[in-house]
Amino acid sequence: MNRQIVTVTGGTGYIASWIVHDLLLVGHEVRITVRNKSKVEKYQHLLDIESSAPGTLVVYEADLLQEGSFDKSIDGADIVMHTASPFLLDDKNDPKKNLVDPAVIGTQNVLNSVNKSESVSRVVLTSSLAAIYGDNQDMVINNANALNEEMWNTTSSLSHNAYSYSKTEAEKAAWAMKKKQKRWELVTIHPGFVLGPSLTKRKDSTSIETLLRLLHGDLRIGAPDLEFVFSDVRDVSKAHLLAAFNEKAKGRYIVANENGGLIDVGNIITKHFGHAYKVPKKKIPKWIVYLLAPFIGFTKTYVNKNIGYPLACDHSKSIRELGMTYHSLEETVKDHVMQLKDDEMI
Repeated sequence: MNRQIVTVTGGTGYIASWIVHDLLLVGHEVRITVRNKSKVEKYQHLLDIESSAPGTLVVYEADLLQEGSFDKSIDGADIVMHTASPFLLDDKNDPKKNLVDPAVIGTQNVLNSVNKSESVSRVVLTSSLAAIYGDNQDMVINNANALNEEMWNTTSSLSHNAYSYSKTEAEKAAWAMKKKQKRWELVTIHPGFVLGPSLTKRKDSTSIETLLRLLHGDLRIGAPDLEFVFSDVRDVSKAHLLAAFNEKAKGRYIVANENGGLIDVGNIITKHFGHAYKVPKKKIPKWIVYLLAPFIGFTKTYVNKNIGYPLACDHSKSIRELGMTYHSLEETVKDHVMQLKDDEMI
């Protein structure tokens, strides 16, 4: 693989850190954007990786809501990977300001900088399954056995699943800008519920926070019958690189593997770590979830449209066109818990 210059926005994030790790290990020049360059502790783990990798790391400051702030980090780059986006599942105060604007305006600002840099040939956008479906009930409504790349989330809004709405609107904005030019290509990556070992001790990821709650016994009395499709963070990173350097890659790619619920995750933890953690063993009836909804951050609408509905995805396009292989959910959970243990976070 020829050495290339790759800009990764939001380079210190959970997924982005693995992308930077993988790019450095194969020798690329990686530029990351952070909000405050003086806070070296936020990206020290990436400097540590660079110290023993053939690639090089350059750090830039940028703000999603500041037009032109990505110009320097993108000028002269070959590839841009836009991962920066807020991830807050529960934001009732001002979802437009805190979720939608940073996601949509941020994407537009990054792509405006891409339009200014004639060197960029490809953009890989970290989207989400949230841009493909809004509620688990959507599969039933669409009479589908599995989610696929042709589907779009049409049921989320500012008042219902605002995070999913933000990811959907951001991706729509990206495709709209892509269609207005012919120089750079756009590929979008769609992970599900991301788990897997983190490269930092940060807890400000909803995915990591959920696993920690599970391990700390917060759900020991039971878990809602809520189904997810899980992604290993290492697989998501690999997909970004495959999408970036494979000229035939195009369009949207679901990068998620096994479906299941928190009970399944708990069973894997018990299998590998015994009874060290008080994980849930049974599902809470839906009527009880209705009663608890206000206290656990669910709306009754969310409970009605998600609890008890199956969820599955078709990732065959990623295997066929990108050559993806996947970690099993068991590997993902086991490795993630081991990382949390090694880092003394549990």
